[in-house]
Amino acid sequence: MKGVEEVTEWLASARRIGVLTGAGISTDSGIPDFRGPQGLWTKDPASQRLFTLRAYVADPQLRVEAWQRRLAHDTWTAVPNAGHLALAELEQTGRVEAIVTQNIDGLHQRAGSSPQVVVEIHGTIWQVECLGCDRRTPMQATLDRVRAGEADPPCLACGGLLKSATVSFGQSLVPAVLHRAQQAAQSCDLFLAVGTSLTVQPAAGLCRVAQGSGARLVILNAEPTPYDDRADALLRDPISTVLPQLVAAAG
Repeated sequence: MKGVEEVTEWLASARRIGVLTGAGISTDSGIPDFRGPQGLWTKDPASQRLFTLRAYVADPQLRVEAWQRRLAHDTWTAVPNAGHLALAELEQTGRVEAIVTQNIDGLHQRAGSSPQVVVEIHGTIWQVECLGCDRRTPMQATLDRVRAGEADPPCLACGGLLKSATVSFGQSLVPAVLHRAQQAAQSCDLFLAVGTSLTVQPAAGLCRVAQGSGARLVILNAEPTPYDDRADALLRDPISTVLPQLVAAAG
């Protein structure tokens, strides 16, 4: 299995780079992951109901809990770390096809990555969507209503149920967003999977798409993934340490 030196060479010589990021790139910004040793679902398996569309729609008390958790979400105080900044720097070379992220925190854009390059395959917590009329509004405006006493605020346009504009279990991905992600995987010659457990489809399947089109696959993740045996290189070092080193060394 190849290491940092070989990955640096591949990064320097790649003409088109695809990136997939998961929760592991944001843990150093203070946002817990889901499946790691200290992950949200590892420590509190029952909390997965909060991310299941059917349960959210059926249970008013669950929605009340969800809004309280959104009020206290770590994203509001998080700042981009060295890993996010390194990918933004890499983008400046003009060779990054897309940064496909499973994260909903918006930290790539806040680090300087272009909104046109970042593909938020699982949506964003910075917006609210109505399950009735599909209207989207800023999250903070709805959180202000919660702070003012609305435990489960309805849509102001149609009275429908509101939730964060993130993709819940049981909810389909936006076809155009998925297509953009697949295009990036198909067109790259180097694919970096950064801080993702590679257990959630179809995002994880982008690794196969990239390799099927001839790209090298590099996995940077602290824990083993189902795609490790397919990878051309595996790096277990802390992402906010090794990713800046790779980008700097690759020039």
